[in-house]
Amino acid sequence: MTSEITLIVNPTAGRGRGARAALPAASALRAAGFSVDTVQGEDADDALARAREAVAGGTGALVAVGGDGMANLALQAVAGTRTPFGLVAAGTGNDFARALGLPVGDPAAAGRMIAEALRGERLREVDLGRVNGTWFGTVLASGFDSRVNDRGNRMRLPVGRFKYDVAMVAELAAFKPVPYRLTLDGGETRDIEATLVAVGNGPSYGGGMRICPGASLGDGLFDITVVGDCSRATLLKIFPRVYRGTHVGHPVVSVHRAARVELLAEGVTGYADGEPLGPLPLTVDCVRAAVRVALP
Repeated sequence: MTSEITLIVNPTAGRGRGARAALPAASALRAAGFSVDTVQGEDADDALARAREAVAGGTGALVAVGGDGMANLALQAVAGTRTPFGLVAAGTGNDFARALGLPVGDPAAAGRMIAEALRGERLREVDLGRVNGTWFGTVLASGFDSRVNDRGNRMRLPVGRFKYDVAMVAELAAFKPVPYRLTLDGGETRDIEATLVAVGNGPSYGGGMRICPGASLGDGLFDITVVGDCSRATLLKIFPRVYRGTHVGHPVVSVHRAARVELLAEGVTGYADGEPLGPLPLTVDCVRAAVRVALP
């Protein structure tokens, strides 16, 4: 493996934590003997183009600095290749980093860990989700949670995670369960009324909400959490339990496992790793060993 690696940075991640995290991470990698090329890009499209160029050019590793959005962008360049992927978690949610057991909020430690993993070829192949050629690492959200995401993205204030709490309260006032058509692994199609359907490659989204607590990055299967038709009062009781993952014991919640999920519903946008995928219908595949990750 070449000692020249690429650091791709989101300077706005975590209200500037991404830019600040890049320096100690790069210093730790250079101290371990690596040559580091730092890439920011003028916007997301430019950053992705540069990341893909680095991978195609034979970079020794692609290391993302930022949150789940930056990790998602980097995955589009590195998934399906043999190029190792490293992640310096410096965003707001960091759910993919947590699922991988990586350091969070300590860029120097993350840089040292990545350097040690690359030197020792301590790389683990992990699964990713894929929708129409777009990769994701954590959870595909659809329904109430994706509508909260829609509303939160439109809000200028408040800032940070709190705006999604405000968005959730606002969305509760208007939300009704949605008719879904759900097909797992090409089997029987189910018509259901659901508050949300979450397809989990990893266990959490939204900065630690364990919506699919049993999901594993290494079993080739999604955990699909379905919150069925329920009242606003019931939803308010269930949602706080999501942080512990105990909501799956509630009678209106069911969990399924499959490698392919077909979702159809009117007026619902799918989000994965917090990024919009587009309106349903969507077909989601779990791709085994899709990326090689530097791990502790």
